[in-house]
Amino acid sequence: MLDVLAANVPARFTALDLGSGPGSLSVRLLERFPRARCVALDFDPVIQRIGEGAFGSFGGRLTWQRADLGADGWERTLPARRYDAAVSTTALHWLERPKLQNLYRALARRLRPGGVLVNGDRLPWGEDRPDLAGLAETVRSLRLARAGLRTGESWKLWEAWWERAQADRELAPLFADRGERSVAHPRHDDLPLSVHVAALRRAGFRSVDVVWRDLEDTILLARR
Repeated sequence: MLDVLAANVPARFTALDLGSGPGSLSVRLLERFPRARCVALDFDPVIQRIGEGAFGSFGGRLTWQRADLGADGWERTLPARRYDAAVSTTALHWLERPKLQNLYRALARRLRPGGVLVNGDRLPWGEDRPDLAGLAETVRSLRLARAGLRTGESWKLWEAWWERAQADRELAPLFADRGERSVAHPRHDDLPLSVHVAALRRAGFRSVDVVWRDLEDTILLARR
C-alpha cells in the first residue's frame, strides 16, 4: 500500500486514515514518508485512546480526530482544506451500502484533483462467482489450520481482547462513551468488490483499479 502511495503523491502531503483504530497504518505511513502528515479518523474512543497513548502526536505530524464515517456530514469536522490521499485497512467493510456510498461521496469532495484513496480490505467476489467465494473460504480454513486456529476462533480471541481492555483502569471509563456511540460493528455480509468499484465511480473518482489481490484480500486504488 505504501509503495502505491509513493507512486501517486508528492514528498510532502497530508493523508486521512479512515477507520484508523489505534493508528498502526498512520504510523507506518509517517515512518515511510518523513515530510507527510496524517489525520487518524475513528469513532471508537477506546481504540483511539490506546493509539494516542502509544504514539502521541508523532512529532506533531499525527492528529487524532473522532469521526463517524457512516454518518452524513462527517467530513465537515475536518479542517477546511483538500487532502492529498486517504488510506484505510480492514475498516470500511463494516459499512452498509448506503453509508459506504455516502463516505465515498464525502471523500471525493475532500480529496484534491489527482488525490488518491488506497484501501486494503476484504472485498469478496459477488454472487456471480460462487465458485471463487467457495474457494476463498476453503483456502482461509486451510490457512487458519496451519496457524493452529479453527474457523470462528479468531472472533473468540477478539472478544477476549475486549474483555481485557475493559478491565484496564484507564480504559474502563471510556467504555460508557463507547456504548453511547453504538460503536459495535453491525453484522452483515461484506459488500463485494463490485459494489465498492461502482460506488467510487459514481462518487466522482476517475479511475478505480485493483492493484493487489490475494483471494478476497484486496488493495483498491481510486484516483480523484
